[in-house]
Parts: sequence; structure tokens; C-alpha cells
Amino acid sequence: MSGHSKWATTKHKKAVIDAKRGKLFAKLIKNIEVAARMGGADIDGNPTLFDAVQKAKKQSVPNKNIDSAVKRGGGLEAGGADYETIMYEGYGPNGVAVLIECLTDNRNRAASDVRVAMTRNGGSMADPGSVSYLFNRKGVIILPKAELSEDDVLGAVLEAGAEEVNDNGDTFEIISEATDLVAVRTALQDAGIDYDSADSSFVPTMQVELDEEGARKIFKLIDALEDSDDVQNVFANFDVSDEVMEKVDA
Repeated sequence: MSGHSKWATTKHKKAVIDAKRGKLFAKLIKNIEVAARMGGADIDGNPTLFDAVQKAKKQSVPNKNIDSAVKRGGGLEAGGADYETIMYEGYGPNGVAVLIECLTDNRNRAASDVRVAMTRNGGSMADPGSVSYLFNRKGVIILPKAELSEDDVLGAVLEAGAEEVNDNGDTFEIISEATDLVAVRTALQDAGIDYDSADSSFVPTMQVELDEEGARKIFKLIDALEDSDDVQNVFANFDVSDEVMEKVDA
């Protein structure tokens, strides 16, 4: 879920302990399987697979589940499903633009799930291309702040192609071109800096500022979308101030 960064960070922490942990595990496993199918089962030779495995390990997915997913995706073990990526576009409450990335082995089920979640939660579907132009494909790396300063992080990643480093409270978020993601992630590793996730993401070019009511509505919509097993990621162009976020959290 990417919209307001601090919300993404809060969500990221809650995801480990909330009731949807099984769903989260399933989505992380699916990511690994697809990455292995696309680029082979050699983790060192497949950067997308490397990042998918790292992310799963950070969320405490058991190693045996990770290994099985790599083998299934790489064709070394039977049972892999034939997943395809489908992007749906739409608008949420308050005109927030929403991109829904599905990874599914059943196109009809995915379309139905997305449509139902959107219409029941104040959203509407949009034609392909009518929303996606409001986003750019970027590399996004999230790392725990720990003892690090913004200068420490910038110093490690600037020459590798990082465009900006955002302070999100407990974490730093590094943005780069999607094509520079591996170089930036490698620069962090070379500097001995631990990170939580490195993903190719859709980052909005402009954002809609939401009040408390608007924030609650968009979060409800995103939760409904993410409840579908076929929905892998939801990207939205909203922004929520820290003050509003505190009210929503309370």
C-alpha cells in the first residue's frame, strides 16, 4: 500500500502482527514464485527474486516456505500456478486515484473481487490509462532508522542513483528510478546498512490532501481491496497529515 508514506510505514509494522498475517505470507510467497519463474531460481543471479526473498524473511515467512516457492517458480518442484499480472485503475472517495496490481491465476475472479471492493466502498472503476498517467514507476527502499542519520543514508546511496531520501519517523524511504533499484540496494549492502524492503513501485506525481473522514474512507477501501487474495499491491495518490493520522489511529 503506497500513498502517504507514514501510513505505509505504520501498515508495514502492523502487518507482521495483525490477523491478516496468513494473507501477507501468501502474497509474499506468490511474489517469490513469480520472480523465480520470470528470472530463474538462482537468487544471486535474479535481483527481483533476491528482493522478494529478503522481504519475506523480514516478515518472518518460514525458510521452508520460501525455498519451496523458489523451487516451484523455477520449475524444480511441481505445483506452481500460472500467475499473470493485471493492473486495474479507478477512483476512490474524494477523487483519489487508485492503481490495483493483481497477481492471479484467475482473471475473472480478480476482476470481480476488485470491482466489488471498489463499488461497495465509494470507489469506481476507470478505463486503462485514465489513472496510471498520474504515477511514475520508481524504486522504493524502506529501511529502519536505528542510529542512522539522513546524511548517512544519502552518503551511501547518492552515487548509486538515489533521487531522494524521506524521513518517515521510524524509517527512511529512498526513491530512485526503477532501473537503479538494484544499484541503490547494493550500495546499502556495501555500506553495511540493513533495509526492510526494496520494491519497484508506483509513486504519485501529485497528491490529494485528505481530512479525517476522507482518510478513513480511503483506508477502508484499501483494506477491502487488499483482502482479496488476488490483489498484490494498491497504490493511491492521497496524502494525510500527521495530525489527521493521529486521529485516525486513535
